[in-house]
Amino acid sequence: MIALPLIARAQGWLDVQVPFALHYLTAYGPMLAALIVTAVIAGERGVRELVGRTLKWRVGLWWFLFAAFSPLALFALAAIAIYLAGGSLPDLRLLGEVNYLPYLGILTWPLWLLNSGLGEEVGWRGFALPRLQKQHSALAASLILAVFWVLWHVPFFFFLETYVKLGFAIFPMFALGVTCGAIVYTWLYNSTGGSVLMAILFHGSFNFITATKAGEGPAAAIVSVLIMVWAVLVVVVFKPANLSHEEKHII
Repeated sequence: MIALPLIARAQGWLDVQVPFALHYLTAYGPMLAALIVTAVIAGERGVRELVGRTLKWRVGLWWFLFAAFSPLALFALAAIAIYLAGGSLPDLRLLGEVNYLPYLGILTWPLWLLNSGLGEEVGWRGFALPRLQKQHSALAASLILAVFWVLWHVPFFFFLETYVKLGFAIFPMFALGVTCGAIVYTWLYNSTGGSVLMAILFHGSFNFITATKAGEGPAAAIVSVLIMVWAVLVVVVFKPANLSHEEKHII
């Protein structure tokens, strides 16, 4: 619902000056829906269980560091590869520039952790994924979830500057990237025993390099391609049933 007036203003259908910074509130839609539906179908106990998985940090130091820093490591490797090939190193100051907000510097990282990370992952991986995995293989659950995740992003192509620049011509590749990302998130979620917190850390760090102005450069594009390769490897190595050496996490 928040996206509707933003779309109307961007398309020139509305004269009211709606601040585009409101779009950051859209990220909390999946979390709000998850909490409401969980409260209805599972009561207070279900909400406590969801919050518990959202705060689950006892997964081992390796997984904690991996979730938080692997997107940054991929970005660094991509930047070095571009430089060795004769290109320029990315301007790291661009990591502090986001749509519709003043320059935030390193604070863009916690912004994405608390915004897209927390707001989306409580819904996608916290609520939807374990229920889908109860009825389907981990791969099938990921693909089903990816459909809804892609559709959830569609309104952004009508008003959000980053997406408008991409244009709908890139939508098939965008959808493929989101689908591959869903597979990687499932691998991470199942491998950590259903820790939503690890998905939050990964999502926030990934957005830090792709949803800032730095994301408009080639290094971030290379990272997105690497995520696609990563997803293929997850399916091949860990197999569709669980997408992990651990059992798929269900509710």
